[in-house]
Amino acid sequence: MLDKKKQIWFIGIKGTGMASLALLLHDLGFNVAGSDITEYTFTQVPLEKAEIEVKPFAADNIKAAGQVVVKGNAFKEDNVEVKACKEQGVEWQSYPDTVEEVVQMHTSIGISGTHGKTSTTGLLAHVLGEAAPTSYLIGDGEGKGVQNSRFFVYEADEYRRHFLAYHPDYQIMTNIDFDHPDYFKDQADYTSAFQTAAEQTKKGLFVWGGNKRLQNLKVTVPKYTYGFAADNDFQAVAIERKTTGSAFDVLAHGKNIGRFAIRLFGDHNILNALAVIAVAYTEQIPVEDIRKGLLTYHGAKRRFSEKDFGDINIIDDYAHHPTEMRATIQAARQKFPNKRLVVVFQPHTFSRTKKYAADFEEILRGVDKAYVTPIYASTREQSGDISSEDLIAQIPGAEVIDLENIADLTQNKDSVIIFMGAGDIPKYEDAFEKLLQG
Repeated sequence: MLDKKKQIWFIGIKGTGMASLALLLHDLGFNVAGSDITEYTFTQVPLEKAEIEVKPFAADNIKAAGQVVVKGNAFKEDNVEVKACKEQGVEWQSYPDTVEEVVQMHTSIGISGTHGKTSTTGLLAHVLGEAAPTSYLIGDGEGKGVQNSRFFVYEADEYRRHFLAYHPDYQIMTNIDFDHPDYFKDQADYTSAFQTAAEQTKKGLFVWGGNKRLQNLKVTVPKYTYGFAADNDFQAVAIERKTTGSAFDVLAHGKNIGRFAIRLFGDHNILNALAVIAVAYTEQIPVEDIRKGLLTYHGAKRRFSEKDFGDINIIDDYAHHPTEMRATIQAARQKFPNKRLVVVFQPHTFSRTKKYAADFEEILRGVDKAYVTPIYASTREQSGDISSEDLIAQIPGAEVIDLENIADLTQNKDSVIIFMGAGDIPKYEDAFEKLLQG
């Protein structure tokens, strides 16, 4: 249990979720510190800014008294600190169990789904924060605690059923597409996890009306749909898609509550905004505050993050599942309708690459030029019987790219280049940007 009289020690503090949680607890007045690998990660920057101590893994970091240990999901008994906990009889709690303690302190809203969790969590936290004190936890390494906050907005990850630790007041479910084939047996197994999560929601469930699996979820609390169809409880109509973003009217239970604009691109971001409007409206947040919050939000880290290098525009995006990739490409075509579209794609895990190979090939055949990096091998899956060469064999003009031949990208002029993937693809982007900067 969290205790302000004890140090909260994070094993694996630089993990995206763990870093967010450490920042959140630090802001709420807890004494936070932790350990991780010494290699640089983008998540360590806000930790350093908050002056949260980060040490290399070491057995003597674990103290038998005066500590509450939070262990990252990725760390097993071969980790020196996990081993030290066992030897000293120190019990640890998981990331999800720790988040659940924060959930129960607030009016809580969890955001789950195969895609769109991070973007929707960031947007909802920003919009609610315009109207009331709001703490939040976002899976991209961002967490903020506000003393005496009314709302707590958090990203609920379905991997290994971690989100079943949570019992929020409200939950947004963006979609249910099969993912994580290294853990879930099949679509039915995957969907059953969402059914259980839905049942654990205490006040109201908000689901995208365009997804049959979401429509079929059974709950005893009110279930609200959002989307583009006339039978949705919250519907976007009179949609304008421009190079500066999108605008639309919202019908809430058939009543027009006004026009809203976002500086975000693609239909998926209109849907994310609709979900946010639905929750805020249900919690009686003034429409003017909702409108202002939507307009002043500029996106989550690694979600369609843009940089301008003259005739080259670079987009950094976490997309690694076919649905996400299609959404990112649609957004890029909306914002840059007259530019060549180049994709540098890093496949993430061998099992996912094998499962969706045909989709990846079809998507990449639809852009002007495709590059594929070597497959990212995660800690849970080091090898497989598919390669990047197998993918490009089915994509005309595609090439495998690595750090050694990153200069090949410079031949793309007047282009928007999307670096997409969930692994360490930022290293390729950084190397390319250095070349552009000379």
